[in-house]
Amino acid sequence: MRITQSMMSNRMLSNLSNSYSDLNKYSEQLSSGKKITKPSDDPVVATKGMSYRTEVRDVEQYKRNLSEAQTWIDNSDSALGNATSALQRIRELAVQASNGTYEEGQRGNIAQEVDQLKEQLASIANTQVNEKYIFNGSATDTAPVTINDDGSAVVDFNTNAISLTLSKGVEVKMNADGEAAFGEKLFNDLENFSAALRSDGSDEDLDQYIGTLDENINNLVNERADLGARMNRMDLVESRLADQELSATKLMSDNEDVEMEEVIMNLTSQEAVHRAAMSAGARIIQPTLMDFLR
Repeated sequence: MRITQSMMSNRMLSNLSNSYSDLNKYSEQLSSGKKITKPSDDPVVATKGMSYRTEVRDVEQYKRNLSEAQTWIDNSDSALGNATSALQRIRELAVQASNGTYEEGQRGNIAQEVDQLKEQLASIANTQVNEKYIFNGSATDTAPVTINDDGSAVVDFNTNAISLTLSKGVEVKMNADGEAAFGEKLFNDLENFSAALRSDGSDEDLDQYIGTLDENINNLVNERADLGARMNRMDLVESRLADQELSATKLMSDNEDVEMEEVIMNLTSQEAVHRAAMSAGARIIQPTLMDFLR
């Protein structure tokens, strides 16, 4: 096969073009820190990258859901704790009022405190987080308890559960059951107890409210126990999400990020190759008439 000057020049120019392409590739990798800048550079890397990025975004959304659920449960637990303290105070008042040493006027004073604590319980039942009533199920824009001017309570709880997805296939209820904790029975019991105090009922009549109050306290304790179980589960989910995020981020980094030391070495090597190619090419290019006149 006859090798002509034109063939040598064309091949040299083609190799120089490839060399420039390699230099550009390594320069872009060095400046961006990524193996590819467009899907056509490596379709396999691009496809895997999309999958890993989707997984990372999903985990980030799960973590946001978890944070919201924890906020609801933390506030619910705190509110139920305050409600328990209020009911325990009312129970103390019931014990005091039923021991036979209090006169009618003194029991009336106790009734006033009971009424104030009942309003406090109504306020707790209407607790809001981000302008949402956390004890009213899915009706988060409506207060479940209303105290009328005459002191009577109107109770209407929505019992629908509110759940959030905390991981693939894992949904956890984040709201407490307001009906179980602050149901109509609770406020009726408190109104009846207050009325008994004002009517100067017998010690036996007042004594029966101690057991009634214990039942209501147990309802709050049981609801807090349920919240505690869900809080423990969320702690496990949080730990799992952290592991998933770390794993997905590492896979994404291994797939897309370059090894800087390797890229610098490749760029330096390619620069040396390119300079050598330019030097050789200068001798291959067909000389002109001016070269012979020197």
